[in-house]
Amino acid sequence: MTKTAERCPIADAAVHQVPAPPPEEGRRRRRLLDQARAYAFLLGGLLCFALFSWYPAIRAVVIAFQKYTPGSEPQWVGTANFTRVLHDPEFGAAWRNTLTFTLLALLVGFAVPFLLALVLNELRHAKAFFRVAVYLPVMIPPVVSALLWKWFYDPGAGLANETLRFLHLPTSNWSNGTDTALISLVIVATWANMGGTVLIYLAALQSIPGELYEAAELDGANLFQRIRHVTVPQTRFVILMLMLLQIIATMQVFTEPFVITGGGPESATVTVLYLIYKYAFLYNDFGGACALSVMLLVLLGAFSALYLRLTRTEGDTA
Repeated sequence: MTKTAERCPIADAAVHQVPAPPPEEGRRRRRLLDQARAYAFLLGGLLCFALFSWYPAIRAVVIAFQKYTPGSEPQWVGTANFTRVLHDPEFGAAWRNTLTFTLLALLVGFAVPFLLALVLNELRHAKAFFRVAVYLPVMIPPVVSALLWKWFYDPGAGLANETLRFLHLPTSNWSNGTDTALISLVIVATWANMGGTVLIYLAALQSIPGELYEAAELDGANLFQRIRHVTVPQTRFVILMLMLLQIIATMQVFTEPFVITGGGPESATVTVLYLIYKYAFLYNDFGGACALSVMLLVLLGAFSALYLRLTRTEGDTA
């Protein structure tokens, strides 16, 4: 008679036991902790943006519909601030000067940095020195830069007219002339801000594969044809984005007219942002200042949306 061995239930369970995967609850908890840690690091930046950027912007929109002066209780006036600002004699001049400044800045301040980047990209010696020299104006505080140019443009003993006299050329009123003041400010803004743009263009140019230029040279393309058919298409995205940023920045020009010309002569350099400053700090009319700010915000927002839509459509078509 065969004797059957008895099976131990505990040992049998131990043999057939499979290691259980980590519980889903534990993985979810770790993921939540990682996300909480990341948001904790971002909290400081978010609070700064909320306190110094988002809240003032929202508050400005509210004040645009109120009669608000320091020390008095705000009163809701609807669109009265917008109506009053629209009838201001300087309103048209401010927008006309701002749009003209933006157009001139595109013609001068957009082409010059690109050409400088092309020249720096072709240099074989002293590249670091010229990069620092081009970027140096950006490191000068804007007010200091404007004061230097104000002395430079002085119609009496300024360096600009002294140089013209030395060369036996006719002098100019520069920032003191109604017909030359705005272009003088464009030159200042271009000189002071082109350093960063040049370096961005230079980085984009250096990312272009050299094989494309070699192929173009083998096909008999000259310098201008290589720029047109290789350089511009390869840097198209950077050019379009920098153009948008430059338009937004030049539409908000303030430092140069405030420091150099004070909006003159004869309101020839009054810009929208300078008019906002006058409403807020000279007229003590914060409602009118915020109304102008909202107008500028709406215009720039609509232009940016349209610009991005058109450039995206062109990119999709290409």
